[in-house]
Amino acid sequence: MTQIYVDGDACPVKSEVLRVAERYARKVIIVSNGGLRPSRDPMIQHVIVPKSADAADDWIAEEVTSADIVVTADIPLAKRCLDKGALVIDHRGKTFTEENIGMAIAMRDLKQELRETGEVQTFNKSFSKADRSNFLQTLDRLLAR
Repeated sequence: MTQIYVDGDACPVKSEVLRVAERYARKVIIVSNGGLRPSRDPMIQHVIVPKSADAADDWIAEEVTSADIVVTADIPLAKRCLDKGALVIDHRGKTFTEENIGMAIAMRDLKQELRETGEVQTFNKSFSKADRSNFLQTLDRLLAR
């Protein structure tokens, strides 16, 4: 049965994930470095990993299967999960696929290089109601399949 893995550190749609998962009776595993309030709901599992840089990513990539959905904005983690056959979406509802992950990685690397050289300062676009709505629609559509 499909489980939903959430890269929980700084994820703005945890409550939306829980709401949709409850409607479909799916288990949610929220993985973070800490700071999350545990739930009494048996369908929600909190996994606390060490505070090292990629501990949450490593845990998710190890556990996820081709039957699962991963919610993350971390592009390298998205690639690792796609490689295992999982469905991957970000908090704005963008679905990562084998067709678009290469471009996402290239853009991420380019932006990082431009920031490091001081050529460009980039800022994350603020999270909007439209983003939240798009995320809900995408997650609902994936679970309904």
